[in-house]
Amino acid sequence: MNIKYHIIAFVFISLFAISCGKKEDAEKTVEQPKTEQKEENHEEAPQTIAELTEEQMKSVGVSLATIEMKELTSTIKANGLLRVPNNRKATVTSLYGGVIKTINVQIGDFVRKGQVLATISNPEYIQLQEQYLTINSRITYAEQEYRRQKELFDNDAGAKKNLQSADAELKSLRTQRSSVERQLQMMGISPGKVTNGNLRSGLVITSPISGTVSNINAQIGSYVDVSSPVLDVIDNNSIHLDLQVFEKDLPKMKIDQIVHFKLTNNPETEYDAKIYSIGSSFENESKTISVHANVTGNKEGLIDGMNITGIVSLDKSVTPAIPNEAIVEADGKYYVFVQTNKKAEAHEEEKGHGKEPKQHLNTMSFEKIEVVKGSTDMGYTAITPVSTIDPDARIVVKGAFFVNAKLSNSGEHEH
Repeated sequence: MNIKYHIIAFVFISLFAISCGKKEDAEKTVEQPKTEQKEENHEEAPQTIAELTEEQMKSVGVSLATIEMKELTSTIKANGLLRVPNNRKATVTSLYGGVIKTINVQIGDFVRKGQVLATISNPEYIQLQEQYLTINSRITYAEQEYRRQKELFDNDAGAKKNLQSADAELKSLRTQRSSVERQLQMMGISPGKVTNGNLRSGLVITSPISGTVSNINAQIGSYVDVSSPVLDVIDNNSIHLDLQVFEKDLPKMKIDQIVHFKLTNNPETEYDAKIYSIGSSFENESKTISVHANVTGNKEGLIDGMNITGIVSLDKSVTPAIPNEAIVEADGKYYVFVQTNKKAEAHEEEKGHGKEPKQHLNTMSFEKIEVVKGSTDMGYTAITPVSTIDPDARIVVKGAFFVNAKLSNSGEHEH
C-alpha cells in the first residue's frame, strides 16, 4: 500500500510542475509583443539631426550661410514644336507638263527667289511659240486692212460695216496676242525673242522663294504635269516656336517675353526666342493654348517639326533664395540642413546596456527641414520652408549632399 501511495503522490507532483511551466510560458508570450511594439514605434521616428565633427566638415568642405533675398526671374516650362509659316514654304511645280531634262540643285542647297532649279522639255511648247508668230503676222495684215477701210470710209468710198469688221478683227487678234505673250512669260520665254529660227522646246522651273531645298520629288527623265511636285523649298530663317501653354499659366504670358529653349534630341545647345503672338483658343482637347515666338540669334541646326522644351522667363521678383547645391532631394521631397542646438538621440542599444551616451565634443548639429522649391536663376533657387526657419539661421550651402549621407548612415546604425 505504501508503494501505491508513493506512486500516486509522484504523479500529482509531476502534473503540478507541468502546469506551472505552461503558465510561465504564456506570460512570456503575452509580454513579447509589447517589446516588439516598442521597437516598431522606435523605428517609425526617423532621425532628423545630423552631427558632424570639425574634421569631417573641413575634409568635405562644408560651408554655411544665411538665406539671402535674391531678385530671381520666375519661369514657366512648356513643350512645343519648331514651325515655319506656310508662306515661307513652297512646293515647286511646273505650269506645264513635260519631261525633266535637268535638275540643278541638291537637298540642302540654298536657293534664291527666281533661281533656275530644273528644266523640262515638251514639243508642245513649240506650238505656242508658233501660234504667237502667226498671230503677229495676222495682226500686221489686220492693221493694214483697218487703215485701208478707214481711208475708204473717210472718202465716202467704203461701207461703215467694213470698217467696223476690220476694227473688230484687229482688236480680237491683239487680245489673242496678249494672252499668248502672258503664257510665254509664265514659261520663262521672252516674247520679244521668239523668232522662226529661235523656237525653244525646253522650259525652266524657278524657285518662288528664297530658302533651302528640303526635298526633291522628281528625277531626270520622269514626266511631270501641273499637279506634280518637283521639289520643296523652305525658308528656315523664318522658323518660330509653337509652344503649348496650359490654361493656368496663360495669364502670365505676355508679348515680347523671352523664351530659352533646347532641342529634345540635342539638349546641350540653348536657343532664344521672343513671343510675338498668343493664341485665343484651345488646341484640340488638350486644354493648351498655342504661344508663338520668333527665334532670335543662332538658328543653326533648327528644322521645321523638331520637338523642343522651352522655359518662358516671367517678371523678376525678390524672394528668399539659397544656392542650388544647398538643396537635397529624398523620396520626391526637397530639404535643407539648418544649424541647430538640438542633439541627435542616443542609440537604444547604448541606453539598454547602461552605457553613457557618446559625448558631442567639437561637433555641430544640423536639422533636416523640408522646403518647397520655387524659380531657379543664376545658380540660386527660391525656397518656401514647410516649417519655420529663423531668418538669421545658418544653412549648409556647400556639402549638403555629404550631410544628408551622414544622416542616412546614422539612421541605419541606430536601427
